[in-house]
Amino acid sequence: MPTYIVFLRAVNVRPRWVKMALLRELLSDNAFSDVETYIQSGNLRLQTPMRSAVKVRAELERLIGAEFGFQVPCVVRTPAALAEVAAYAEGLASPFPDDEARRYVTFCAEPVRADASDLLHDWEEPGERLRVHGSEVYWWLTTPAHEAKMTNARLEKTVGDATTRDIKVVRTLADRWGS
Repeated sequence: MPTYIVFLRAVNVRPRWVKMALLRELLSDNAFSDVETYIQSGNLRLQTPMRSAVKVRAELERLIGAEFGFQVPCVVRTPAALAEVAAYAEGLASPFPDDEARRYVTFCAEPVRADASDLLHDWEEPGERLRVHGSEVYWWLTTPAHEAKMTNARLEKTVGDATTRDIKVVRTLADRWGS
């Protein structure tokens, strides 16, 4: 049975609360099995007989919306894809001296279009750099995230539905759930 890694966007940010125990129960009762979560920010590992990430995403969004009363965009990857993202991120050199930047990975629901990729590669605000590879955007920030000019909202206007994780979370998930 196929295994998928799912990243939920903007859960457990007021007022959108999704208790992970309830989510595991909901999914286990609805065509998903071996449901695991990692921290409260909406990281899931699950199995399903569905063989398409597009179908998995649609069903998860439908179930979560119906149960919790608000839409939660989902980004779906395979364990192998997650492992590749983590390995790729580890191989990227920091564009800042002494690797002083905090690092993030944004998982996009769809592959990043060429024009959006060019825009993000050209982003050069002080203390901020972005690189695109496939369906992910890799960030470096030397300033506090709340002071950054690039925000998740701005990024989503460029790439569509997406969700961001700290590089430490990406590494941990790849160690736990990557193939």
